[in-house]
Parts: sequence; C-alpha cells; structure tokens
Amino acid sequence: MPAERRPNRGPSAAAENRAALVTAAREVFATAGYDAPLSAVARRAGVGQGSLYRHFPDRVSLALAVFEVSVAELESRAAAPGVTLADVLALITEQTVASTAFIAMVSVPARPDPRLRALRERVSGLLDSRLPAARLAGLVRADLTVDDLMTAVGMIAGVVSRVPAADRVATAERLWSLLHRGIDP
Repeated sequence: MPAERRPNRGPSAAAENRAALVTAAREVFATAGYDAPLSAVARRAGVGQGSLYRHFPDRVSLALAVFEVSVAELESRAAAPGVTLADVLALITEQTVASTAFIAMVSVPARPDPRLRALRERVSGLLDSRLPAARLAGLVRADLTVDDLMTAVGMIAGVVSRVPAADRVATAERLWSLLHRGIDP
C-alpha cells in the first residue's frame, strides 16, 4: 500500500526520506523484483521521484543501499563459530526467500556494474571460506566450485521468484534436495 505523500519539508527531511526510500525499496524489490519501477518505490516511501533521484541517482545505488544490509547480516551470521558451508547456504536461501531480487542480483555474474560485482564477491567469499572444509570432510564433491554454488543459488532464486511467497520455502527446500544429487559426493 503506498504511503501518503508527505509535505515537502526541504533539507531537514533528507535523512528521513532516505530511510523511507530504503525501506520502501526493500519491500518493492522483495515483492516485484529488482526491475520493479522506481516510481513504485517513491510512491511507497511517500516522496516524489525527485527525492528518490537526489538520494539514489540510479537503480544500482538504491539496490546497493537496500542489499548492503542483507550482505552485512549474512556476513555477521556466517562469522559465528562453527558455521558450515551448509549453514551459509541456508542463510543465503533464507535471504532468497525473503528477497529474490537480492540473490538474483548478486548471483548473476553478467551484471556489468562493478558495484554489483563487489557485492557478489562478498557473498561468494562467504561460500569460499567454508568450501575447503566441506570438501575435506567429504560433504561435497571434490570438484565443486564457488561458481557452481553461486549458479545453484541463482537458479533457486530464479525459480523461487516465480512462485507465491507462501510457497517459497517449500520450493527452495525441494530445489536444494534436487541439487544435492550433483553437489554431494
């Protein structure tokens, strides 16, 4: 539901407007995907498109503000002692279910913007930090790579994004079950 348009309070509202835009973008991207119209974000935030573009000159800038929080959360949770590759994949899957746009954005290597590549590298780094131990323990195939895992995550995000929100968890679990046949030794 769009927020009611607030009166223009000028520069004093800048921080509040930015926060409202990030919150609105998180909601819009989660439901409508990364390519959702930015006008929908501005409407949901209750600001004009001018405010949106003053804070975020392009889609990538807005997405980075939104998804920086997601990556930081993944990094924080993955840093806990004893976290395994399976745990990191579960955390990423949780993010996929919550916002298919986030995972689709970071799992597709063809996106040319270097800012997105940096975000992708942070996510793949989480997997890369756990993959050697999983290989050594015989939990995954010896030839499994981080790129393979990122591709699997992207495939799951692509499918999960096309099912109703209520079915996303079950769909992700079913897909991981299928993929384990190719990942497990």
